[in-house]
Amino acid sequence: MPRNPYYLVGSSPWPIFTSIGGLCLAVGFVSWFHVHSYSLLFMGFLVLGFSLGQWWRDVMREGELGYHTSFVMKGLRDGFILFLVSEIMFFFSLFWAFFHMSLAPDVSVGCVWPPSGVETLDPFKVPLCGTTVLVGSGASLMYAHAAIRAGLNKDAIYGTGATILLGLLFSRLQAYEYYWASFTIADSAYGSLFYIMTGFHGMHVMFGTGFLIVSLVRLFRYRFTPRNHYGFMVCSWYWHFVDVVWIGLYVVVYIWGS
Repeated sequence: MPRNPYYLVGSSPWPIFTSIGGLCLAVGFVSWFHVHSYSLLFMGFLVLGFSLGQWWRDVMREGELGYHTSFVMKGLRDGFILFLVSEIMFFFSLFWAFFHMSLAPDVSVGCVWPPSGVETLDPFKVPLCGTTVLVGSGASLMYAHAAIRAGLNKDAIYGTGATILLGLLFSRLQAYEYYWASFTIADSAYGSLFYIMTGFHGMHVMFGTGFLIVSLVRLFRYRFTPRNHYGFMVCSWYWHFVDVVWIGLYVVVYIWGS
């Protein structure tokens, strides 16, 4: 094995491939919107997904080989915190748009909110079920995290597996809600904001579920210890962030905004 602790990072080509994949993805979206071509968009998804997967694989290998010193860990932790801050700013902009339209509706929506003709969803039916499921997933993940810190790998597997199932159930409930909704994303500003806010959150849930599946595989391989479980820790941070954002969406969009 290499003795240089920066061997994997310094010689890794994956950041370059990730940039290329992101560029292909951006240009592919424009091509999809204007000429309805999917080839460049598909290639961007493929290159970006493969390069990110290989890059994160190298980072996990570095940690398992003992190359993550306290300074490296601090950099990884601070970087992930900055990522969460950027996510907070992103959702803050969406909440700002919703409050702007709902508190001062203009003539384009009939000066009322929700706009006339839009039949909103009952917040105490499917949305409440989804909220219960997602909050329950946060509790099961806290149990799994506590089990890792206590050295109980089997209990951590049970808790993580339960969280994955609850995350999949939440995605299924959201798909059911979209299927039966009486309005679309093209139905005034309400429809646009509703689907953008809940849709982006649903995408975060799917990414978080994938993050949890990777963590579950690593648990089966005994990769986490009470002293070294950074990957699982940031996974739990991300999932709890998703939980908190959904509670805000449920209160603002489903209850107050309807």
